[in-house]
Order: sequence, then structure tokens, then C-alpha cells
Amino acid sequence: MRLNGGVAKKKPRTPTPPVRVQAPRQRTGQRKDDVGRRHRAALYAVAGAGAVVLVAVVVAVAAFGKAGSGTSAAKVASLMTAAGCNFRTVDASLPNGQTMHTTSLTKKMPWNTNPPSNGQHYYYWAVWGFYTQPVNPRMVVHNEEHGGVVLWWGPQVPASTVDQLHAFYDEQPTGSFGTPYAPLGSKIAITAWTGDTSHYQVDGYYGQGHIATCSSYTPATKSAFEAFRKLYRGHGPEGIPLCADEPGDSPNKSNC
Repeated sequence: MRLNGGVAKKKPRTPTPPVRVQAPRQRTGQRKDDVGRRHRAALYAVAGAGAVVLVAVVVAVAAFGKAGSGTSAAKVASLMTAAGCNFRTVDASLPNGQTMHTTSLTKKMPWNTNPPSNGQHYYYWAVWGFYTQPVNPRMVVHNEEHGGVVLWWGPQVPASTVDQLHAFYDEQPTGSFGTPYAPLGSKIAITAWTGDTSHYQVDGYYGQGHIATCSSYTPATKSAFEAFRKLYRGHGPEGIPLCADEPGDSPNKSNC
């Protein structure tokens, strides 16, 4: 899918994002709960493959980060420390009495990490891709909820480092996202949101947010980011399959 007015560098499988990101246009007569129906349709597609496959998916989601994935949270933490990055995992949260999805692109969100790795967000997610102009983080958090691993960088980060992050994105663009983020200044970050899909948003459970902030992108940083991506990508708390997170996919278009 080619997006109009793109500013991203032309690289294989990378969409050309718009210069200014806005909420995707709604189709005539489209209701907000269409998004929820798309979510459910994606999950039903997985379930339709058969009970055995469904059990395998649930087991895989519950067990990610252990031996089967070839890495672990402890391994990611160790690699991040070796790279000089600040890494932490937090309990995802939502303000009491509020809904997870909002209709505001300007509301101040009570996120518990910066950049955000979980929490309240806009009810439409951003078109999947690697951007050179900032994408509204209220939308990007929704991409995280779908299992996306997000690369962030501040305006003082050298262009050469952004090129390296773009190359990292290009290695596995499905379920990946990249955007500038002014509060980071000269730093870079990587985030993800994971959770047990079987009781997401039940009894105050919203999963976990994962975030690492780094002062530079070195070979050690790349190794740590690779482990982070391997462990967390595709394990969003909603259980959306990665086939819905292809570059160029949006609320109005999916490869699933």
C-alpha cells in the first residue's frame, strides 16, 4: 500500500507514510464499534483453524519468553544493561472509570512510561510503517496493543542513527513501527505491550508494558533490540495476529 505525500525513505516493504498523520477516514455510516468487530473477526479467523490450533496459540502466548522463544526477559534485561540502556517492565494501567479507547487525539493520557508502552489510547491505530515525521502517540499505543514493537527517537538523534533504526525496522517490518518523539531529545527507545489475552481487561488486568531507553545505537544496542523484538513482538494483550500488522495496514485495510 502506498500512502500519499510520503516522507519515509524508499526501502523494500516499507510504506511511504503521510507527512502529517491523521485519524484514518471513516467510511460513510461507519460506527466506532466497527473497530471492535474487526478485532473479533481477526480472532475468529484464528479460532476457525480448529480447536487444536487455538489451544496451541493460547499456550504459545502464555509461554512466550521461555525456552520456546529462544530468549527471556532476563536475557533482554542483561543485553540492555550491557548496551547502557535503561530497561524496565511495568504493569499496564488504566484510570479508574475510564475506557481503554478514547475519541480524542489531544487528551493528556496518564501513561506510566515515556514514551508510552501501554495504557489508554485513541480508538483507531496508526497505519503501520516507519515514519520520519512524528505520529500521534495516542494512536501508536493502539499499535502496541495489537502486538507492535515501536522504535522512537528524539529530534537531536543523528540522521545516521535514524538510518540504522530504519534498517533494523526493515529486517522485520511486520508488527514493527517507527516514529520520532520529541520528549526523547537525543535518546532512542523501544517499547512493546504484552499480556495474557484470556483475561485482558478483566478484574483490572491490562498486561505489561516494556520499555528501554538508550543514549546511542551501537552493535550492543542492536543485539539487545533484536532480543526485545523476538520476545515481545506479536504478543499484544488483544491477541491480534501479526498478519493484521503488515506495513501499510490500517483500520480500513488488513491482510488478514
